[in-house]
Amino acid sequence: MPSSIRRRDFLKLGSASIALSSVVVTRHRALLAQQPVTESGLIVRTETPYNAETALAKLNERWLTPTSSFFVRSHGNVPKLEQKGFTLTLEGLVNQPRQLSLAELTERFELASVTATLTCSGNRRTEFNRVKKVPGVQWDAGAIGNAEWRGVRLSEVLKRVGVQPGAKHVWFEGLDQITEKGETFPFGGSIPLEKAMSDTAAAPGCLLATLMNGKPLTPEHGFPLRTIVPGFIGARSVKWLSRITVSDQPSPNHYLAHAYKLITEDTPQAVHDAAPIYEYSLNSIICSPSPQAAVAGAALTVKGIALPSGRIGQAIKRVEVSTDAGETWHPAKVTSPVREFCWVHWAAEVPLTPKTESLLVRAVSSDDESQPRETPWNLKGYQYNGWHRVTVKPAS
Repeated sequence: MPSSIRRRDFLKLGSASIALSSVVVTRHRALLAQQPVTESGLIVRTETPYNAETALAKLNERWLTPTSSFFVRSHGNVPKLEQKGFTLTLEGLVNQPRQLSLAELTERFELASVTATLTCSGNRRTEFNRVKKVPGVQWDAGAIGNAEWRGVRLSEVLKRVGVQPGAKHVWFEGLDQITEKGETFPFGGSIPLEKAMSDTAAAPGCLLATLMNGKPLTPEHGFPLRTIVPGFIGARSVKWLSRITVSDQPSPNHYLAHAYKLITEDTPQAVHDAAPIYEYSLNSIICSPSPQAAVAGAALTVKGIALPSGRIGQAIKRVEVSTDAGETWHPAKVTSPVREFCWVHWAAEVPLTPKTESLLVRAVSSDDESQPRETPWNLKGYQYNGWHRVTVKPAS
């Protein structure tokens, strides 16, 4: 398809997204006035900033999560942006610093697509509270979603501007503004240059995305431009992207230098010594039956999702379900496509006994890594990936 046609189609679709931005806050408030689970399957956790996760039953309906049901993670208010006049700045250790309009970006570079799962590092945070209360958005297990993303490969853009010797990291900066402890700053972060350039047949190392599930990004998902970093936690897929800086150091942005680290004490030294979180962890979740469901009979169908770790080349080797507190395990069958950096859907027929009080799931990856029974507690409640447990009760 000629680039001019691609651009025209994109601009036409984009005008609809711009209109959405003017009503996004009103819509979010309306959601809060409804039932805890909205019609689209979102559970609103905070209104300002807007954070919502997908109801677990909804997660299992489709391999590709509909945009309207896709979890939303915001650290500040959703910015109201227009496509006209938007520019992406490229600077730092590059031979040809420049600014690109959205049209120039989509015209000058070949479009690419990737299906990839995004998950918040704080997904399943509430399960840490069994040990000790943790702060932050109190996510259940629905801050995760799988979508098709389309845009241009970051590697191609960096090759065009020329990366200088000594470069090791690529910084991202968004147009949202967060106020914390009296300071206002944009959301941002960085990824290693090696990751940015690690395109494979299955996925780019990083995509500068303009489309989600075939349509322009919605305001809450980063319109008009965001990064998608397959295999990395959602915080590295920066929304409302406006600036890329190539550097010999990791980004000094708060959300890489201070937040999104595994620490057990809140001291400057502990934060300094901890490495930023990049790849997400092996995980699995039971989506059906729902907690406290009444079950009966000799067998039960259990369904859910499983996500391999974000390391290149990883896949789900097997998923197992237990109905007797982990004494015995029953194999599940994968029921969806299998792709790198994507979740799989699974289903299992498991035996029930009068003593069955809960269901457990665990996954094993292609390198034989197995989910732990529990995840060691950390201060900020990140990367929980212990066996997922759903309580059930006998049908009366």
